[in-house]
Amino acid sequence: MAGSSGFVGTALTESLRGRGYEVRTIGRTGDAVWGDAAGIAALIEGSDALVNLAGKSVNCRYTDANRREILRSRVETTRQLHRAVGAAARPPRVWLNASTATIYRHAMDRPHTEEAGELGTGFSVDVARAWEREFFSGDLPDTRRVALRMAIVIGDGPATRMLLRLARVGLGGPQIDGWWFPHRRYRGIGPQPSGDGRSAWHRTRGRQRFSWIHLDDVLAATHFLIERDDLSGPINLAAPHPVDNRTLMRTLRRAVGMPVGLPAYRWMLEPAMWALRTEPELVLKSRWVLPETLASAGFEFRHPELDGAVRTLRHT
Repeated sequence: MAGSSGFVGTALTESLRGRGYEVRTIGRTGDAVWGDAAGIAALIEGSDALVNLAGKSVNCRYTDANRREILRSRVETTRQLHRAVGAAARPPRVWLNASTATIYRHAMDRPHTEEAGELGTGFSVDVARAWEREFFSGDLPDTRRVALRMAIVIGDGPATRMLLRLARVGLGGPQIDGWWFPHRRYRGIGPQPSGDGRSAWHRTRGRQRFSWIHLDDVLAATHFLIERDDLSGPINLAAPHPVDNRTLMRTLRRAVGMPVGLPAYRWMLEPAMWALRTEPELVLKSRWVLPETLASAGFEFRHPELDGAVRTLRHT
């Protein structure tokens, strides 16, 4: 397990151990550390499965330094693991590598599936493209590879805590996009940056789609994908019933007992997100993603509806 110290990684490590796996960790600390090629190779040799969730959190401001580290921390760690898997005499039979549902374009017209999804442009998309490109590069004939295109995770993690905080203080109305002073934080990155470099906005009126998945289903889907030898490639980890932003915020207000929620226009969100040291993209981009592959394979979601998922949260 690489990236075991984060919100999802901690829960998944505990879940795997609960199922009888002997879990060894790779990270800044652990059984092997990044940069220790021999140590990483020794852990991977003869392992049954490899799961990589490593990467700097995107819950930050996209300064130049943070942009570079978000990209580097994903591509470089995946590259180190790729080398170890390729050199192993007994490589893992399956390698699950984190990716993101943000790889798809802003969508108000139709949902994205693995088969019919359209990739977007700009910083977050370029990071995801580079991440998956490194992961799927080369020939690893004895290792099945799955890229986990994960939607925003509902649980005791940074995204959920931020949204609940807004609801509690009376700012839990819809988040409404609109014009803002041009900036270049979302410009493309890498050797072939995509997009025109300008910050875009969309007249969504708070109806931008919100694709999500409960932490319980992330864990269950990961176990499912480790065991299903017939599934590979990019796979969407998203609940089957996404909602729009207005529905999301109304559900969160109800959960925390706040009867009112002021709408937040972009001119209000930009300074607020600056103060919170995060980015408005989290709530303004329309992410409309469906789990076509998981559904076709017979995976059953424990929390298919947002209302039920939110009721499980400890801090509501």
